[in-house]
Amino acid sequence: MATAAASKKNGSHKSTLVATPSVKQARLLIDGKWVAAKSGKTFATFNPATEQKIADVAEADAADVDLAVKAARKSLESGPWATMDARDRGRLINKLADLVEANLDELAALETLDNGKPIRDSKAADLPLVVDCLRYYAGWADKIKGDTVPVRGNFFCYTRREPVGVVGQIIPWNFPLLMVAWKWGPALATGCTIVLKPAEQTPLSALRLGELALEAGIPKGVINLVPGYGPTAGAALVKHPGVDKIAFTGSTETGQLIMRDAAATLKRTTFELGGKSPNIVFADANLDAAIAGAEFGLFFNQGQCCCAGSRLFVEQKIHDEFVEKLVKRAKTRKLGNPFDPNTTQGPQVDQAQFDKILGYIDAGHKAGAKCLTGGKRFGKTGFYIEPTVFTEVTDDMPIAVDEIFGPVLSVLPFKSTDEVIRRANATNFGLAAAVWTRDIGKAHQIAHSVRAGTVWVNCYDVFDAAAPFGGFKQSGIGRELGEAALSNYTELKTVTVSLG
Repeated sequence: MATAAASKKNGSHKSTLVATPSVKQARLLIDGKWVAAKSGKTFATFNPATEQKIADVAEADAADVDLAVKAARKSLESGPWATMDARDRGRLINKLADLVEANLDELAALETLDNGKPIRDSKAADLPLVVDCLRYYAGWADKIKGDTVPVRGNFFCYTRREPVGVVGQIIPWNFPLLMVAWKWGPALATGCTIVLKPAEQTPLSALRLGELALEAGIPKGVINLVPGYGPTAGAALVKHPGVDKIAFTGSTETGQLIMRDAAATLKRTTFELGGKSPNIVFADANLDAAIAGAEFGLFFNQGQCCCAGSRLFVEQKIHDEFVEKLVKRAKTRKLGNPFDPNTTQGPQVDQAQFDKILGYIDAGHKAGAKCLTGGKRFGKTGFYIEPTVFTEVTDDMPIAVDEIFGPVLSVLPFKSTDEVIRRANATNFGLAAAVWTRDIGKAHQIAHSVRAGTVWVNCYDVFDAAAPFGGFKQSGIGRELGEAALSNYTELKTVTVSLG
């Protein structure tokens, strides 16, 4: 994900490699203390660029989750967090943002080490958005309020917003720090306490941020970190009766499992899930801008974006010209060491993701699609896949239906506005979409008709902490970011007072 400014940064950088960071923390954070897992188990996290182990991380399971939830409950109901003024909560969130800024280079390098994303993206996109998100919600902390309600009779009625309680948060591996910020920001602003499970592929930056949270003065037990696996740590968090709400970002399939498990205790749930986003280019568009946007909208972060524009609809009359220029641009992407500031595409996050993507590429070939560039592994070490563009794709092919979550683009021609709207909506997903046109009426027609939580017009992947983000259909429930996210972490209470 990127800011508008970051999406336009395509100049070269100095070729000096950024230094590999040291790992400062690999244990669990429970009740303000860094501890080993009760079982003593650890799991390895790997550098996807070299396939070498980085560190062994404490592996949480149900026993550790139980301790973390109890610590969060205690902090919620007693101690300094329970009685802290909202403005002081905002001050602590701002202090955390200050520390992220002060340690930005280290955090960006840690993200690149564990995830494989190019350092230029970690520094220009991920970390600035983390800081912005924390500052945005710091500003909201003392502005969450209720209303007075003019009810019948001699009564005074008002509403108040209260913290939903202990929240379990489960985040993905594609934007590890940014997803922490999206979850922590509104939860802390509303006065909730947190038990967060980072993705097992990328736990290191969340653990380092936990250290900074303690340094910022956030009281013990407010934030707890339980790295581990989904079936053990994640499932225990979802099923725990002491957790009031689950917030999950990840695949639709995992979201369905969580929703079923959460039903037993009727937890509040919000989900930001998968996508197969249509990116629509009309013949009257600024083609150079649309080509750059199509490349960025799919290949950014190695295609590992839930909102990636993986279905590129191009109006028939410009299809051949557009594809020729797009393929030429895709071939200029520089794959290599993610610590090289000139690298524009790093490795996929791990072996499983690498194998999955290559499997979809093979399925595209077998279904009869035409691969114009890429389609193979890059290099001999690391989980690199060449930027891949398919044409002659039909709407029912697996590469056009399933979320691949990799650098694989399907280009599909269309002839009319009504046709492309129908085809854009012919999916179980509804996370994002984009349209490229100089016709403002046509742009609004697409924006109104495509069933997606976000529609970009003549741009792609433009994010801001104030703008809500989330999906229609099987792409999620609820919204991250903006004022809308605050409702995920509050309960509305009505108070009626007799004046008689």
